[in-house]
Amino acid sequence: MTKKPRHIVCITKNGTNPAYQGARIGVRRIAEQAGCRVTSLWPQTPDDPEEQAALLRAALKESPDAIMIAPADPARLDPELELARAVGLPIISFVSRSAAIAPDCFVTSDNRALAEGIAVHLFSALNGRGRVGIIEGNPASETSAPRTEGFMAAIDGAPGITLAARGVGYYQRDQAAMATKAMLDKTRDLDGMLVANDFMALGVIDELRQAGLSIPVVSVNAMPQAIESLHNGSLLATSAFDAMKIACTATMATLRLLDGRDVPENIMLPVEIVTVRNCAPWERGYEDRPLPVWEDIVGR
Repeated sequence: MTKKPRHIVCITKNGTNPAYQGARIGVRRIAEQAGCRVTSLWPQTPDDPEEQAALLRAALKESPDAIMIAPADPARLDPELELARAVGLPIISFVSRSAAIAPDCFVTSDNRALAEGIAVHLFSALNGRGRVGIIEGNPASETSAPRTEGFMAAIDGAPGITLAARGVGYYQRDQAAMATKAMLDKTRDLDGMLVANDFMALGVIDELRQAGLSIPVVSVNAMPQAIESLHNGSLLATSAFDAMKIACTATMATLRLLDGRDVPENIMLPVEIVTVRNCAPWERGYEDRPLPVWEDIVGR
Protein backbone atom coordinates (compact mmCIF):
# COMPACT_ATOMS: atom_id res chain seq x y z
CA MET A 1 0.00 0.00 0.00
CA THR A 2 1.38 3.39 -1.00
CA LYS A 3 2.02 5.66 1.98
CA LYS A 4 0.04 8.89 1.87
CA PRO A 5 2.39 11.90 1.54
CA ARG A 6 2.51 14.28 4.44
CA HIS A 7 0.53 17.46 3.98
CA ILE A 8 1.84 20.84 5.18
CA VAL A 9 -0.31 23.97 5.11
CA CYS A 10 1.70 27.18 4.77
CA ILE A 11 -0.04 30.53 5.34
CA THR A 12 1.81 33.73 4.48
CA LYS A 13 0.75 37.36 4.97
CA ASN A 14 0.01 38.37 1.39
CA GLY A 15 0.37 37.58 -2.27
CA THR A 16 1.74 40.99 -3.27
CA ASN A 17 5.20 41.16 -1.68
CA PRO A 18 7.71 39.26 -3.85
CA ALA A 19 9.58 38.27 -0.69
CA TYR A 20 6.64 36.08 0.32
CA GLN A 21 6.57 34.62 -3.16
CA GLY A 22 10.16 33.60 -2.47
CA ALA A 23 9.11 32.15 0.88
CA ARG A 24 6.42 30.02 -0.74
CA ILE A 25 8.82 28.81 -3.42
CA GLY A 26 11.33 27.86 -0.75
CA VAL A 27 8.72 25.92 1.23
CA ARG A 28 7.64 24.03 -1.89
CA ARG A 29 11.17 23.19 -3.00
CA ILE A 30 12.19 21.78 0.40
CA ALA A 31 8.90 19.89 0.78
CA GLU A 32 9.16 18.40 -2.70
CA GLN A 33 12.59 17.03 -1.88
CA ALA A 34 11.02 15.19 1.07
CA GLY A 35 8.01 13.96 -0.90
CA CYS A 36 5.58 16.17 1.01
CA ARG A 37 2.54 18.01 -0.30
CA VAL A 38 2.20 21.73 0.43
CA THR A 39 -0.89 23.91 0.31
CA SER A 40 0.10 27.59 0.22
CA LEU A 41 -2.52 30.11 1.29
CA TRP A 42 -2.59 33.89 1.75
CA PRO A 43 -5.25 36.57 2.24
CA GLN A 44 -6.49 38.37 -0.85
CA THR A 45 -6.39 41.62 1.13
CA PRO A 46 -2.72 41.99 2.03
CA ASP A 47 -1.89 41.38 5.69
CA ASP A 48 -5.55 40.87 6.67
CA PRO A 49 -5.60 38.84 9.90
CA GLU A 50 -9.32 38.10 9.61
CA GLU A 51 -8.77 36.46 6.23
CA GLN A 52 -5.76 34.62 7.60
CA ALA A 53 -7.88 33.31 10.47
CA ALA A 54 -10.56 32.10 8.06
CA LEU A 55 -7.91 30.39 5.91
CA LEU A 56 -6.49 28.64 8.95
CA ARG A 57 -9.93 27.50 10.13
CA ALA A 58 -10.67 26.06 6.69
CA ALA A 59 -7.25 24.41 6.51
CA LEU A 60 -7.70 22.67 9.85
CA LYS A 61 -10.80 20.92 8.45
CA GLU A 62 -8.52 19.25 5.89
CA SER A 63 -6.53 17.55 8.69
CA PRO A 64 -3.01 18.57 7.60
CA ASP A 65 0.05 17.14 9.28
CA ALA A 66 1.56 20.52 10.21
CA ILE A 67 0.88 24.26 10.06
CA MET A 68 3.49 26.77 8.93
CA ILE A 69 2.41 30.37 9.38
CA ALA A 70 3.59 33.97 9.35
CA PRO A 71 0.78 35.67 11.31
CA ALA A 72 -0.23 39.14 10.14
CA ASP A 73 -1.23 40.04 13.69
CA PRO A 74 0.34 38.90 16.98
CA ALA A 75 -3.02 37.99 18.58
CA ARG A 76 -5.90 37.66 16.10
CA LEU A 77 -5.08 34.10 15.05
CA ASP A 78 -4.76 32.78 18.61
CA PRO A 79 -8.17 31.00 18.69
CA GLU A 80 -7.33 29.14 15.48
CA LEU A 81 -3.81 28.36 16.67
CA GLU A 82 -5.32 26.98 19.89
CA LEU A 83 -7.45 24.64 17.76
CA ALA A 84 -4.36 23.45 15.91
CA ARG A 85 -2.55 22.94 19.20
CA ALA A 86 -5.53 21.02 20.64
CA VAL A 87 -5.40 18.40 17.88
CA GLY A 88 -1.64 18.02 18.25
CA LEU A 89 -0.49 19.71 15.06
CA PRO A 90 3.05 21.07 14.96
CA ILE A 91 3.00 24.86 14.54
CA ILE A 92 6.03 26.45 12.93
CA SER A 93 6.17 30.21 12.52
CA PHE A 94 8.52 32.24 10.38
CA VAL A 95 9.12 36.01 10.10
CA SER A 96 6.38 36.67 12.71
CA ARG A 97 4.52 34.73 15.41
CA SER A 98 1.76 34.88 17.99
CA ALA A 99 2.66 36.81 21.12
CA ALA A 100 0.78 34.36 23.36
CA ILE A 101 0.98 30.94 21.70
CA ALA A 102 4.57 29.88 21.25
CA PRO A 103 5.18 27.89 18.06
CA ASP A 104 7.16 24.67 18.19
CA CYS A 105 9.84 26.52 16.22
CA PHE A 106 10.24 30.14 15.14
CA VAL A 107 12.62 31.18 12.37
CA THR A 108 13.62 34.79 11.71
CA SER A 109 16.57 37.20 11.69
CA ASP A 110 17.49 40.04 14.04
CA ASN A 111 15.30 42.84 12.70
CA ARG A 112 16.69 45.58 14.92
CA ALA A 113 20.31 44.75 14.17
CA LEU A 114 19.81 44.50 10.41
CA ALA A 115 17.97 47.83 10.30
CA GLU A 116 20.65 49.55 12.34
CA GLY A 117 23.34 48.05 10.10
CA ILE A 118 21.76 49.17 6.84
CA ALA A 119 21.17 52.66 8.28
CA VAL A 120 24.83 52.95 9.28
CA HIS A 121 25.72 51.94 5.71
CA LEU A 122 23.58 54.81 4.37
CA PHE A 123 25.09 57.30 6.79
CA SER A 124 28.58 56.28 5.72
CA ALA A 125 27.61 56.98 2.11
CA LEU A 126 26.39 60.41 3.25
CA ASN A 127 29.74 61.03 4.98
CA GLY A 128 27.94 61.20 8.31
CA ARG A 129 25.86 64.25 7.53
CA GLY A 130 22.36 64.74 6.16
CA ARG A 131 18.61 64.70 6.58
CA VAL A 132 16.88 61.35 6.19
CA GLY A 133 13.36 60.02 5.96
CA ILE A 134 11.99 56.71 7.26
CA ILE A 135 9.26 54.59 5.71
CA GLU A 136 8.08 52.09 8.32
CA GLY A 137 6.33 48.77 7.81
CA ASN A 138 2.97 47.51 9.06
CA PRO A 139 2.53 48.43 12.74
CA ALA A 140 0.80 45.07 13.33
CA SER A 141 3.84 43.12 12.11
CA GLU A 142 6.39 41.78 14.55
CA THR A 143 9.19 42.95 12.25
CA SER A 144 8.14 46.58 11.97
CA ALA A 145 8.84 48.07 15.40
CA PRO A 146 12.34 46.59 15.79
CA ARG A 147 13.32 47.80 12.33
CA THR A 148 12.19 51.31 13.21
CA GLU A 149 14.08 51.00 16.50
CA GLY A 150 17.19 49.98 14.58
CA PHE A 151 16.88 52.97 12.26
CA MET A 152 16.42 55.29 15.24
CA ALA A 153 19.37 53.77 17.12
CA ALA A 154 21.60 54.45 14.13
CA ILE A 155 20.34 58.05 13.92
CA ASP A 156 20.93 58.54 17.65
CA GLY A 157 24.49 57.32 17.16
CA ALA A 158 25.19 59.69 14.26
CA PRO A 159 25.41 63.33 15.43
CA GLY A 160 25.46 64.65 11.86
CA ILE A 161 22.27 62.84 10.81
CA THR A 162 18.82 64.37 11.31
CA LEU A 163 15.49 62.59 11.03
CA ALA A 164 13.57 64.90 8.72
CA ALA A 165 10.35 62.92 8.25
CA ARG A 166 8.77 59.52 8.69
CA GLY A 167 5.80 57.70 7.21
CA VAL A 168 4.13 54.29 7.21
CA GLY A 169 4.04 52.16 4.07
CA TYR A 170 2.50 49.00 5.58
CA TYR A 171 5.11 46.87 3.74
CA GLN A 172 3.29 47.51 0.43
CA ARG A 173 4.69 49.26 -2.66
CA ASP A 174 1.70 51.49 -3.43
CA GLN A 175 1.22 52.57 0.17
CA ALA A 176 4.91 53.35 0.52
CA ALA A 177 4.71 55.49 -2.62
CA MET A 178 1.77 57.38 -1.12
CA ALA A 179 3.62 57.85 2.17
CA THR A 180 6.64 59.16 0.28
CA LYS A 181 4.52 61.60 -1.71
CA ALA A 182 2.99 62.91 1.52
CA MET A 183 6.49 63.27 2.93
CA LEU A 184 7.74 65.18 -0.11
CA ASP A 185 4.72 67.46 0.01
CA LYS A 186 6.01 68.62 3.39
CA THR A 187 9.74 68.70 2.63
CA ARG A 188 12.01 67.94 -0.30
CA ASP A 189 15.07 68.64 1.83
CA LEU A 190 16.11 64.98 2.11
CA ASP A 191 19.50 63.37 1.61
CA GLY A 192 18.55 59.70 1.98
CA MET A 193 15.76 57.24 2.74
CA LEU A 194 15.57 54.37 5.21
CA VAL A 195 12.91 51.88 4.11
CA ALA A 196 11.82 48.83 6.12
CA ASN A 197 11.55 46.43 3.17
CA ASP A 198 12.48 46.15 -0.49
CA PHE A 199 8.90 46.06 -1.76
CA MET A 200 8.23 49.45 -0.19
CA ALA A 201 11.58 50.72 -1.44
CA LEU A 202 10.38 50.14 -5.01
CA GLY A 203 7.44 52.46 -4.30
CA VAL A 204 9.71 55.01 -2.65
CA ILE A 205 11.99 54.96 -5.69
CA ASP A 206 8.98 55.37 -7.99
CA GLU A 207 7.88 58.48 -6.11
CA LEU A 208 11.36 59.99 -5.83
CA ARG A 209 11.79 59.56 -9.58
CA GLN A 210 8.40 61.16 -10.18
CA ALA A 211 9.46 64.10 -8.01
CA GLY A 212 12.78 64.45 -9.85
CA LEU A 213 14.86 63.60 -6.77
CA SER A 214 17.93 61.39 -6.81
CA ILE A 215 18.94 60.42 -3.30
CA PRO A 216 20.28 57.13 -1.87
CA VAL A 217 17.74 54.58 -0.63
CA VAL A 218 18.43 51.54 1.55
CA SER A 219 16.04 48.75 2.48
CA VAL A 220 15.64 45.16 3.69
CA ASN A 221 15.15 41.72 2.06
CA ALA A 222 17.57 41.30 -0.89
CA MET A 223 14.77 40.10 -3.17
CA PRO A 224 15.52 39.80 -6.91
CA GLN A 225 13.74 43.05 -7.84
CA ALA A 226 15.91 44.89 -5.31
CA ILE A 227 19.05 43.45 -6.89
CA GLU A 228 17.91 44.92 -10.21
CA SER A 229 17.60 48.28 -8.43
CA LEU A 230 21.14 47.92 -7.10
CA HIS A 231 22.38 47.50 -10.64
CA ASN A 232 20.48 50.48 -12.03
CA GLY A 233 21.64 52.66 -9.15
CA SER A 234 18.23 53.49 -7.69
CA LEU A 235 18.95 51.44 -4.53
CA LEU A 236 22.17 51.88 -2.57
CA ALA A 237 21.98 48.68 -0.50
CA THR A 238 19.65 46.12 1.01
CA SER A 239 19.98 43.96 4.11
CA ALA A 240 19.53 40.26 3.37
CA PHE A 241 16.54 39.38 5.52
CA ASP A 242 16.16 36.39 3.19
CA ALA A 243 12.50 35.31 3.31
CA MET A 244 13.16 32.31 1.10
CA LYS A 245 16.00 31.04 3.28
CA ILE A 246 13.97 31.69 6.42
CA ALA A 247 11.01 29.76 5.01
CA CYS A 248 13.26 26.92 3.80
CA THR A 249 14.68 26.61 7.30
CA ALA A 250 11.18 26.63 8.79
CA THR A 251 10.19 23.85 6.38
CA MET A 252 13.20 21.75 7.36
CA ALA A 253 12.25 22.27 11.01
CA THR A 254 8.70 21.14 10.20
CA LEU A 255 9.94 17.96 8.56
CA ARG A 256 12.18 17.19 11.52
CA LEU A 257 9.28 17.66 13.93
CA LEU A 258 7.14 15.33 11.86
CA ASP A 259 9.94 12.76 12.09
CA GLY A 260 9.96 13.11 15.88
CA ARG A 261 13.33 14.85 15.98
CA ASP A 262 14.25 17.81 18.14
CA VAL A 263 14.47 21.33 16.76
CA PRO A 264 15.45 24.58 18.47
CA GLU A 265 12.60 26.75 19.71
CA ASN A 266 14.15 29.75 17.96
CA ILE A 267 16.42 29.91 14.92
CA MET A 268 18.00 33.27 14.11
CA LEU A 269 19.52 33.49 10.64
CA PRO A 270 22.45 35.86 10.13
CA VAL A 271 22.13 38.75 7.70
CA GLU A 272 24.55 40.75 5.59
CA ILE A 273 24.44 44.01 3.69
CA VAL A 274 24.07 43.47 -0.05
CA THR A 275 25.42 46.04 -2.50
CA VAL A 276 26.18 46.03 -6.19
CA ARG A 277 29.67 44.76 -5.32
CA ASN A 278 28.61 41.54 -3.56
CA CYS A 279 25.10 40.87 -4.91
CA ALA A 280 25.92 37.92 -7.22
CA PRO A 281 24.47 35.24 -4.86
CA TRP A 282 21.15 37.12 -4.76
CA GLU A 283 20.87 37.72 -8.51
CA ARG A 284 19.30 34.33 -9.10
CA GLY A 285 15.53 33.96 -9.10
CA TYR A 286 13.95 32.07 -6.22
CA GLU A 287 13.59 28.89 -8.26
CA ASP A 288 17.33 28.88 -8.96
CA ARG A 289 18.78 29.96 -5.63
CA PRO A 290 20.67 27.21 -3.78
CA LEU A 291 18.74 25.62 -0.93
CA PRO A 292 20.12 25.96 2.59
CA VAL A 293 21.45 22.95 4.50
CA TRP A 294 20.11 22.32 8.01
CA GLU A 295 23.50 21.52 9.52
CA ASP A 296 24.99 24.73 8.11
CA ILE A 297 22.32 26.77 9.87
CA VAL A 298 21.69 24.93 13.12
CA GLY A 299 24.91 22.98 13.45
CA ARG A 300 23.35 19.58 14.08
